[in-house]
Amino acid sequence: MKAWVILAGLLLVFAAHAAPAPWYQWQSVATGRFMCSQIDPGEGWVRHSGPYNNAGCRTW
Repeated sequence: MKAWVILAGLLLVFAAHAAPAPWYQWQSVATGRFMCSQIDPGEGWVRHSGPYNNAGCRTW
């Protein structure tokens, strides 16, 4: 029983230190337009720059 309490405590500690996903700027192969996203938008987009820590894909 004591081992389960220790394991649960360790899991909570690791969860508390989780960081948000980074943002990347993506460029459309078809139009050349840019977008900022945390996930790969799919076919037709290439990663242009990043990672960033905000949704504006800006460095401050």
